[in-house]
Amino acid sequence: MAATVLTVAAIVAALVVGLVANRVRSLRTPDETEDAEASVSDLISPLETLAVLLVAFVIVVAAESFGTANTAVATEAGRVDQLYEVADYAPEPQRERLQASAVCYARAIQAAEWPAMADGGAASPRVSAWSTEFRSSFKELAQRQDPTFELLVAADDERSTARHTRLGEASPAIPAVVYWFMVLSLAATVGAFAFGLPRRRGPAHIVLLGVLAALFTGSLLLIQDIDRPFDGRIRITGDAMRDTAEDISEDFAADHPGVTLPCDEGGSRSPA
Repeated sequence: MAATVLTVAAIVAALVVGLVANRVRSLRTPDETEDAEASVSDLISPLETLAVLLVAFVIVVAAESFGTANTAVATEAGRVDQLYEVADYAPEPQRERLQASAVCYARAIQAAEWPAMADGGAASPRVSAWSTEFRSSFKELAQRQDPTFELLVAADDERSTARHTRLGEASPAIPAVVYWFMVLSLAATVGAFAFGLPRRRGPAHIVLLGVLAALFTGSLLLIQDIDRPFDGRIRITGDAMRDTAEDISEDFAADHPGVTLPCDEGGSRSPA
């Protein structure tokens, strides 16, 4: 929130300062020629190019990070569902343990790990405990040389990779120093455009300058928003994992009637 306020304030302040400076220049040089105005525009042009290129680069980086996070979320949910389905071909008791762990893993992500994503993401021990349960069952299947072992390990490897990617992308991809350098560049560009307005300007000049300032401000706020994939107005929701948790919970109740899951609704391990 503070960064948003500072961003808007920087652009508005630059616009006001530029207009005031333009007014002072016009009063001091009432006989300003078109050549003088053209020279000011020539000086502004390189600044404009730098600002536009910088914004374009940062938008691409932020959008790529957002897309990667979105893919990781969908992949992780899909692999948890796949783990549950493949475990259906494993022998007992590994079958029940793997499927129960899959349900508890999905629940733990929703209750413990997902809320932390808005603050940058942190691996939850509650979630990690259930991934450890997966590996314990895999070891038992490996010792029995069960044919489902390789399929389960492959699915779990993709799940683990997706989880690490999701956690990694929760942190901003744009360093703070780069973002604020971009804010200063755009603010300087707006101020320079305001300063370089012709002496005989009309309402169209002011309107277009206002539109330019609004577009620059919108670009900065958009970058700030999508650079936090799990927070803000444009954010990735946990619908995929929630749907998976609900689906495999229903399947577990149907596949193992009368069996109680080793966790509660929040994925916390139930007392033995």
